[in-house]
Amino acid sequence: TLVCRRTVHSSTVVANKTKHMKKSIVTLITIILFVLPQIVLSQNKTFVPADFIVPDTLENQHFRIRMLTVNDVVKDYDAVMTSLSHLQEMFLPIWEWPTEDLSFEQDLIDLGWHQKEFQMRSSFAYTVVSLDESQVLGCLYIEPSKKADFDAEIYMWVRQSEVANGLDSILFKTVKKWIENEWTFKNPAYPIREINFEKWKSMK
Repeated sequence: TLVCRRTVHSSTVVANKTKHMKKSIVTLITIILFVLPQIVLSQNKTFVPADFIVPDTLENQHFRIRMLTVNDVVKDYDAVMTSLSHLQEMFLPIWEWPTEDLSFEQDLIDLGWHQKEFQMRSSFAYTVVSLDESQVLGCLYIEPSKKADFDAEIYMWVRQSEVANGLDSILFKTVKKWIENEWTFKNPAYPIREINFEKWKSMK
């Protein structure tokens, strides 16, 4: 009957999604346990001093900034996919991210990668969330710089729906002050925001 066919079809869809999710989790675990540590060790460079206590949270009346983890994937994916054009304008030339076909599973893998790098102190990705944790408002990435004149590259974004509310400029000012007061970097760079992409790309 039609009902039976729909039931069988629904069961097949769920089974396929479950299968893909399990495959993604296996891939994520493999990357975290075996691939990423080798990459970090091969770089053989300390991003922050060994005795530096990495800040875990920054909170004000607008948002909370805390470590990004795989547990944020549902809300993170929503923030990214509802802000595609905005994020592509900012980051596509640099990272080739995000693309229209970014899957939930790929986002999960990305978050797992970020979380492990944070734990290994090789880079630091933070989620920016509403104070009640109901929504991801954006992200912050603090990474080692590939440019000789800088000791860190700092990127951030807010979801497209919050740009008109002025949250982007509030986040930028908040992060700059935080970096100056709480972190050890001597000359951090803010590509896109303070250095345009073409100039940044041409730097050695």
